[in-house]
Amino acid sequence: MSRTSEERHDWTREEAQKLYDQPFNDLIFQAHSLHRRYFEPNKVQISRLLSIKTGGCPEDCAYCSQSAHHKTGLSAEKLMEVERVIEEARKAKAAGASRYCMGAAFRSPKERDLDMICAMVTGVKALGMETCMTLGMLSDAHAKRLAAVGLDYYNHNIDTSERYYKEIITTRTFADRLETLDRVRAAGIKICCGGILGMGEEPEDRFDMLVTLANLPQPPESVPINQLVPVEGTPLENVPPMDPIAFVRTVALARIMMPRSMVRLSAGRAEMSDETQALCFFAGANSIFMGDTLLTTENTEEGSDAHLFARLGLSPMELKPEDRTESCAARETVHAAAL
Repeated sequence: MSRTSEERHDWTREEAQKLYDQPFNDLIFQAHSLHRRYFEPNKVQISRLLSIKTGGCPEDCAYCSQSAHHKTGLSAEKLMEVERVIEEARKAKAAGASRYCMGAAFRSPKERDLDMICAMVTGVKALGMETCMTLGMLSDAHAKRLAAVGLDYYNHNIDTSERYYKEIITTRTFADRLETLDRVRAAGIKICCGGILGMGEEPEDRFDMLVTLANLPQPPESVPINQLVPVEGTPLENVPPMDPIAFVRTVALARIMMPRSMVRLSAGRAEMSDETQALCFFAGANSIFMGDTLLTTENTEEGSDAHLFARLGLSPMELKPEDRTESCAARETVHAAAL
């Protein structure tokens, strides 16, 4: 049996597939056993994702409603005001979220946007929340500025395997994605990186995606596993739904290959049954997004999540004291930056 009890950086597709192809009960037991070793099994982090700049993205990601290449009826909007973002974060924290993610439909951020973006990070951290940003590709200078204001995580998904990537995106390369991850890591920011399942890829592409992530010099601390939400007007609008058991198997494989990482059950939950989600939690998923939208796609309602948590005996994960950043100095900084 593969050495699954410790982090490795030498995974092969063949090893990943062998784990995946185990009898379902064996795979889930192995994943859950590792999950219990590194995490509290009945705690799930509640996150909130806000689109701080919607639409008009020059990238042609085949799944995305915000691409300027697709006719989805979504209008381009300007970057949100700092105080509005912070107010939305306050509401999210009051509703139980400990992590706040902010996403902008950029190929890469412009220099004129960085002051406001940095102020958003500082302001949300002043509330005592964990912060994550997704802004497209970053330069070294951008990464260093975000690190300087204390950004906790930077999200930049590789989406799929290197082989299948060109079928989904042509306006940037798989290597471009990895280069941004290198810059983020070099700047001292934690990495949030995963992919989207159900885009027409082969199972081997899912294995290769996870092998790429697990074999990075340091695996992502955060691995979002998304299920495609087909959007009318995009090239993937008619892709058939993914088999739920295959989805759960992939979550379990991510937990086994990256045992210390947060595995985030992300987009697509609105289309999942409670039973599928429960299996994902047992397989090692320990984070969800709250709220009725994820950027621009439908998400489950907060009341439904609370009801599911109660049925399963789950409770929200709290940030550790060392992860909290709440100070008068931080609040003063964001106020000055917003002026």
